[in-house]
Amino acid sequence: MTEMNNAPWHIGDTSLNSRLLLGTAGYPSPQVLREAIVASGSQVLTLGLKRTLAGAGGGDNGFVEIIRRTAREQGAHLLPNTAGCRSAREARTLAHMARELLGTHWIKLEVIGDEQTLQPDPFELVEAARQLISDGFEVLPYCTDDLVTCQRLVDAGCRILMPWAAPIGSGLGLLNPWALRTLRARLPQTTLIVDAGLGAPSHATAAMELGMDAVLLNSAVSQAGQPVRMARAFRHAVHAGRDGFQAGLMPTSDVAVATTPVGGQPFVLI
Repeated sequence: MTEMNNAPWHIGDTSLNSRLLLGTAGYPSPQVLREAIVASGSQVLTLGLKRTLAGAGGGDNGFVEIIRRTAREQGAHLLPNTAGCRSAREARTLAHMARELLGTHWIKLEVIGDEQTLQPDPFELVEAARQLISDGFEVLPYCTDDLVTCQRLVDAGCRILMPWAAPIGSGLGLLNPWALRTLRARLPQTTLIVDAGLGAPSHATAAMELGMDAVLLNSAVSQAGQPVRMARAFRHAVHAGRDGFQAGLMPTSDVAVATTPVGGQPFVLI
């Protein structure tokens, strides 16, 4: 299956073919991480800023270099994130440090408000997005599927949103397809990337069938028994979901609808 099955899409002004974004944390070894990236076909790789910055100080340089080298080989882009931040101020500081270190103005903005669910703080998130956009960043905010919060982020200048399917690392899949469908209908010009909570390839397919532009996942691949094989499975699942959406899904019905007509014009089998 080739990337030519689906038309290019965009993050900001950058054209991409793969609609699968892949996280880089928690893999059993650097070699498995590299092979999973290749198998996924992903053109966008996320990495945690706090780990990256610790590496710059000598703690984890090997990890950073693996990601950079593999990204160059694959023609992929780096998407640093502000995971672990609890305030707009902290996230803004970390984003500026990442831009200097990694040479990218892309930032996956995370500002967590609840320790148990890791649910984003909508107030700090919107404020951080507004500040970083004014600082020249392309901000990809990790948010819930709440329509009003998403509208506020768009009003702040975000061209891309990353609503969750379920809490981070839960693997529960799409808990509220109606909310995601509503976002797609109400924000038709906004790029929507489902992020967090996907645990199986079928979850990615379902998200893409709703008209999402892409999906981002990490644990579903890194914690699989065979991460490389799972990365490949998600690659195909994203393609299938996108093709299904573009083909036009059949309407649902609460009653049976005969597929073979029993009346009308006769026909002859030859």
